[in-house]
Order: sequence, then structure tokens, then C-alpha cells
Amino acid sequence: MDTKPPRQRLIGLTGGIATGKSTVSDFLNQKYGVSILDADLYARQAVASGSGILLAIARRYGPEIVDQRGQLNRQALGEIIFNNTQEKQWLESQIHPFVKQCFQSALAQLEQEQTVVLSIPLLFEVQLTHWVTEIWVVTCGPAQQIERLIQRNGLTEAQALARIASQMPLAQKIAQADMVLDNSGQIADLESQIVEAWRSLF
Repeated sequence: MDTKPPRQRLIGLTGGIATGKSTVSDFLNQKYGVSILDADLYARQAVASGSGILLAIARRYGPEIVDQRGQLNRQALGEIIFNNTQEKQWLESQIHPFVKQCFQSALAQLEQEQTVVLSIPLLFEVQLTHWVTEIWVVTCGPAQQIERLIQRNGLTEAQALARIASQMPLAQKIAQADMVLDNSGQIADLESQIVEAWRSLF
């Protein structure tokens, strides 16, 4: 009899900016106790106060990119990178290797877990789909996405549109998804979709 354990399920959770990925990952963690590996969290660690990457950013853009507490001024950096493709690529070249190493280290410690969620906003853009066994895309309507981003980050509409435009269109992500979670309605609707998607794994 074959006693080899079943292949580990690695859910690639992605979508557009401000579509609700954190809402989905929080629900999965709270309801099912599944481990969440979050690219955004690792990216914040990459630019933590005093880090080599933050120092490189300050050398490139000037000391004003760091606030009085030694923290990255994200708004100022966003104004640079979301309006200049070359600068966005440079920043990603600094941060992405660190983030990938964090994922690899964490996954090595979670080899015995049946299911792990990898929350990666740029899953398609940075070509990491081979890391996962399932791709879940969180989506919502364009107007909702803009409104949520403005409210969450305190942006103007133009700033919000620039951030959305910097990512792959949602329609392209949806076309490559194994599961699509529509976050256009009430939270209860989204949660019921998550439950159904989770059940489909087993």
C-alpha cells in the first residue's frame, strides 16, 4: 500500500490592489487555522528602519524618503515608482529577492502542513505561479476598487488609478484562476464563497 502523504496544497492568493485579499486570508486563518505567508508583510520587513534595502532607497531618492522616525515615507516613494516604470523595476529588484527568500524559509518550516496560503499580490507579474498548486483571485468592481483604495490609503483618484494601472488587469488574472472570489457584495457573501472554495480542496 502506498503510504506517501498527499501533495501539499499551496494556495496562491492574489487579485488586484484593494480587492480584499487580506479579508480572505484573515478569514482562512481564523476559520481553518491555515498558515498565511504574506508577501506584503515580507516587503514591509525588507524596508524596515535601518535595513540595507531602506538605505539603498535613501541613497537613490534622497534622505527625505525616510521620515523622522527612520521609517520609509511610502507616500513619497509611491509618487516616484507609480509614475516611472524604470524606478518601479529598480525598487522591485531590491525587494523581491528578499521576499522570495522569506517565502522559501517559511515554506521549509511548514512542510508537514497539509495546506498553506501564499498571499502574493504580484503572483502573475513576477511569474511565481509555479510555486502554488491552486490560484485564487479576489476581485471586485472597478469603481469599488478605486473607492476602497482611496479610503484605505488616503489617495486622490489619480493616485489610485496609477496604482491600479501598474498591475496586470484583473480580467487577465481571473482568466488564469482556479477559483474566483467576488468581493463586490456583502462580507457574508464573500465568506460563503471562501468556504465553498476551501471545501473544493478536499
